[in-house]
Amino acid sequence: MRGWRGAAVTALMAAIVTVLIGGPKAAYAAGRAAGTEERPCPVAVPAGTTCGYLLVPERRDVPGSRTIRVGYAVHRSASPQRRPDPVAYTSGGPGSPSLRLVGFLADMFPDRDVVVVEQRGGRYSEPSLACPEVVQGLVETLETPKATADETGPITKGALACQNRYQAERIDLRGYRTEEIAADVVDLRAALGYERWNLMGVSYSTRSMAEAAARDPQGTRAVVLDSFLPAEVAWYDQAAPDLRASLAKLGAADRFDELLARYNTRPAAYTTEDPVTRKRIVVRLTGDDIATILGEAMRETEFLPLVPALVDALADGRRELLQPVVDAAGGALTSHDWGLYYAVQCQDEVPFNAFSGQAGPRLFTGVADAAVCSAWNLPRASGEPVAVTAPTLVLGGQYDPTTPPESARKAASAFPNARFAEFAGVGHGVFLANECGRRTISGFLDDAATTAPDTTAPDTTSTGSASTGTEGAGSGDAGTEGTGAEGTGAGSTGTDAEGTDSGSSGSGAAGSTVSGPGTAGSGASATSDPAGAACAPGADAAALVRPGDLHLTAAPYQISQSPALLAPLAIFVLTAAVQFVAGLVTLVRRRGGVPRVLAGLTGLAFAALTALSVTGVPDDVVFAIGLPPAIVWYGLLAVASTVLSVAAAFRLRAASADIVPVMTGLVFVTWLYGWLIG
Repeated sequence: MRGWRGAAVTALMAAIVTVLIGGPKAAYAAGRAAGTEERPCPVAVPAGTTCGYLLVPERRDVPGSRTIRVGYAVHRSASPQRRPDPVAYTSGGPGSPSLRLVGFLADMFPDRDVVVVEQRGGRYSEPSLACPEVVQGLVETLETPKATADETGPITKGALACQNRYQAERIDLRGYRTEEIAADVVDLRAALGYERWNLMGVSYSTRSMAEAAARDPQGTRAVVLDSFLPAEVAWYDQAAPDLRASLAKLGAADRFDELLARYNTRPAAYTTEDPVTRKRIVVRLTGDDIATILGEAMRETEFLPLVPALVDALADGRRELLQPVVDAAGGALTSHDWGLYYAVQCQDEVPFNAFSGQAGPRLFTGVADAAVCSAWNLPRASGEPVAVTAPTLVLGGQYDPTTPPESARKAASAFPNARFAEFAGVGHGVFLANECGRRTISGFLDDAATTAPDTTAPDTTSTGSASTGTEGAGSGDAGTEGTGAEGTGAGSTGTDAEGTDSGSSGSGAAGSTVSGPGTAGSGASATSDPAGAACAPGADAAALVRPGDLHLTAAPYQISQSPALLAPLAIFVLTAAVQFVAGLVTLVRRRGGVPRVLAGLTGLAFAALTALSVTGVPDDVVFAIGLPPAIVWYGLLAVASTVLSVAAAFRLRAASADIVPVMTGLVFVTWLYGWLIG
């Protein structure tokens, strides 16, 4: 009995010491394990997937804090070669939903279980911190021609409305920060019973996954940080310079300055859809507003090749070409749970930025975030960088305006077992946009100690293709080659943004190296997927569309929104076909018909050449701002067809129906040169 009491006293004293030394987090870890509960999956998922909630305290530093639910999904691999260590993934944002990627990730890692974790406060967690009031306030500021910085009232009003609603629901926003999100990941591994797993984050979640790896070194086999934003980077202070540097890489920086000056003087008006009410509204965008929207669009790899031509055209006053980007921006404003976004940003990012006199543009997302955080007045987080000791692969996109590869490379060099890889022609979120990126990640995880590419930023300032150099933070494991990666951070409209200068320190020459502890120095310029197929991160970048490469016109985008606008083309081609067949019949009967045949033939030739020109375009995104220039010249065939139709209609004994191709041709040529390419 006395021995039992002694043991109890010893245990009690140990608990007290734990609280005094380790603080509330250590006390929680010792005394309150996280549990789980199953639930139906809220989104479509592949077979073999189960969903649930992780039950955790809202605030681990407050004893007796209420329990919240963190959504997750587990896809069990059915592969006979199933590996024991799963991949755990969380999306970025903060506030970006994760569960929708279960199927994508299951295909990417067929021989591993995939665990997808929602962020606490996210769309598929409880509570879900939606905040449409802030979005509506931001839209209101864009409906006036004033600078957003001069009219933050609607944004502040919306933020306070959200905060009051959260308080009424007894939601403590201090529990929604990176430290707690990382702790949820650690707790989920234990709750699911995995001995070790691999952590993967993109954009903002590279921070939370890096912290989870630092908290749980024994349970972390390897880490993948795609578009990595290091904790020591002041994202808001760097956002505008980084955007400008990304534009410099694309060769568009000089014209960008002209764009800013033009539209800051005379804002451009666009009719678009309100993302909250779905009503049609008119927004008036200054140069700074356009810069913000362009920066968001430049995160998408498929959009990047258009930037040089688009910026040049906007600087010349072709404001209508921005309409597709404006319309897409509305969707971005509803893609995140903004309450969670601001809870994290106001504690983990905004307090570490000065928001002082930097050169333009003044991005409206930074202005809005500062206004919301001022209204919410949440406490500042510690903001201390974490030390990740597990083998780490960092990936970055060459043109990423959200999180530049230069800062990621530098941060990766501080990790003892980090490898860095930069992918040519890619923007934000490498694994989502680049097949070689996905294969690089798979190869790295198959052998986290030795397999990864080691590349620097390729120099593609003047062309869309790239050559690959070598550079990387060294691996401390077995003297393996160093490789690199790039990261992301919290960014505008719920995503991170950062750019880099063409020819800056991040762009290394082929063969240059940065060795880490125990590294061999130079790394391989290509990597292999599990099947043995090689890929080069510096290859296969899409060619940039320079001014003059396209015939710029807004008509193709308008047609994509209303296909009925193609009716004149369809009628013209049908008429040409009928005319050609009718002419052949007339020729067979020896009644003339040569003008009809030639008119129909030239009309069909126009249609065929135009179709070949359009289908030969490698990426449909080009049609957002223009058409292949050859179509302008092919149009002369349509003119010739119309002239021949006139000749056929006004010859002796011409049928009255011959006037139809004449009228059709005249209408079509007017449509072609007056609207489509006019």
